[in-house]
Amino acid sequence: MEAVAKLRNYPTSPRKMRLLADEIRGMHVEKALALLEHHPQHSSTPLHKLLWSAVKNWEQKNEGQSAADAALVVKTVFVDGGRTLKRMRPAPQGRGYRVRKRSNHVTIIVDQKVSEPAKAVRPKVKNQPAEN
Repeated sequence: MEAVAKLRNYPTSPRKMRLLADEIRGMHVEKALALLEHHPQHSSTPLHKLLWSAVKNWEQKNEGQSAADAALVVKTVFVDGGRTLKRMRPAPQGRGYRVRKRSNHVTIIVDQKVSEPAKAVRPKVKNQPAEN
């Protein structure tokens, strides 16, 4: 059973947050937590906390199971744009330049790694000549 954690209105541009989200997508949770803990980018701290929250949510949903034993995987992670605060900055000759302070929403879904069943291979049938 999957578990979800959401971070809303975090004051960083979505583009910067997506760089980290793309790195951890599909990773094992332990490896992703280690990567985020030591990553130099400033948005790795809230992403680390969010992933940890998703793991704890999974443990609450699946009582009696430990996340360490379950081999959890970051199933999906996506970053959407949040609200944008618009501010004015003084510019030459009495003008004003618009400054857009962006924010984002992050959603992480973790789940157990399930092994996919092997697909049955069908034998190829050769084209038979048409009878006239």
